[in-house]
Amino acid sequence: MAEAGNIHIRGGRIIDPQNNVDSVDDLFISQGRIVATGKVPDGFTADETINAENQVVCAGLVDLSVRMREPGLEYKATLKSESAAAAAGGITTCCCPPDTKPIIDTPAMANMLTHRGVEIGLTQVLPVGALTTELGGVMLSDMFALSQAGCVAFSNADTPITNTLVIRRAMEYASSFDLLVILHANDPWLTDDGCMHEGEISTRLGLSGIPEASETAIIARDLALIEQTGVKAHFARISCARSVDLIVQARERGLKVTADVAIHHLHLTDFDVGSFNSLCRVMPPLRSERDKDRLRQAVAAGEIQAICSDHQPHEKDAKLAAFSEAEPGISGLETLLPLGLKLVDENIIGMNTLISSLTSGPASVLGINAGDLGPGKQADVCIFDPESEYLLDSSKFLSRGRNTPFQNWPLRGRVSHTIHAGRLVYSVK
Repeated sequence: MAEAGNIHIRGGRIIDPQNNVDSVDDLFISQGRIVATGKVPDGFTADETINAENQVVCAGLVDLSVRMREPGLEYKATLKSESAAAAAGGITTCCCPPDTKPIIDTPAMANMLTHRGVEIGLTQVLPVGALTTELGGVMLSDMFALSQAGCVAFSNADTPITNTLVIRRAMEYASSFDLLVILHANDPWLTDDGCMHEGEISTRLGLSGIPEASETAIIARDLALIEQTGVKAHFARISCARSVDLIVQARERGLKVTADVAIHHLHLTDFDVGSFNSLCRVMPPLRSERDKDRLRQAVAAGEIQAICSDHQPHEKDAKLAAFSEAEPGISGLETLLPLGLKLVDENIIGMNTLISSLTSGPASVLGINAGDLGPGKQADVCIFDPESEYLLDSSKFLSRGRNTPFQNWPLRGRVSHTIHAGRLVYSVK
């Protein structure tokens, strides 16, 4: 791996929504930091020059939900393989949910993940601590100790906390230390054994459906508790139009709430399940066309602050079972940016909005120093060619997970260079 040196990025279109920059210019990096934009700094001599003409230069992407599968599920993927995939996707910050094995409910686990990320050196790995010990939904974790060990937020991952008093106490604890709570809205009784969105398609296929209310009922509950406790809260991977409306209304009332959406919910619907395509099995499930359109509108309007990959790599056998038995999840690190650019090509959102949703937006949600190309900031940079066209071939993924429903989709946009902490960690050969 290259050492941090002086890097001159020449002639790229620099898009930095955090600093209201969108111009063709040069960017200069020294000792792992951004030192200047435009004019070469006094005494600067480049160790490496990157020609970024006709390419976009932006901050490294910040992904709010990346399952690295290590520790515990290394037969699916490893920190090393998925860090390499992140670098290839222009992602320089990955948030790791707490449902590893063992669970991230002790400082030792948080420290291990952080240190392994530093050791590998391809992307920053930020652990999300468990809200409750062993994700059991009964006893609160020691959130303060976990935050001291590097956890940037707290979540119960995909395991619902059904006891309302427990979630209230967790919010009160987090609020007292100004910690961020990440909420996954899912009512387990309404979800039951459902495996896809409840609607005409699920009826036609004879599959158990998951109603919108399984998400919106929990969002309504949690918003009432957020208002009660004053906690900073973030709703992860919302999937329904009504969910957007509830969150927007809450923010208008002054609640400190944000939200993200997985990139696949902006492109796919329950119709894509087609003939029981298990690659389209995700949680929350792919919803209706109306839901997809509202989510797109919400990203364009800034009502949803971040787009994530919700990366969940699986081995081939995990998707070979019947649809209802297949493991949910998509391998998404290497398709996050090109699928986002597809929204730009379709005039759904602007380029600056997309870059904001992938960089400064998620960084702001977490309250971390990332997603920013201002002078003095850590040099996390993504350079991509927005005009490079290709058919997606998952066999070329660096991720160990090849489970994607976007195989053979015509895409545009390819990362040419990724710089993390001033080091070139990925470049097209």
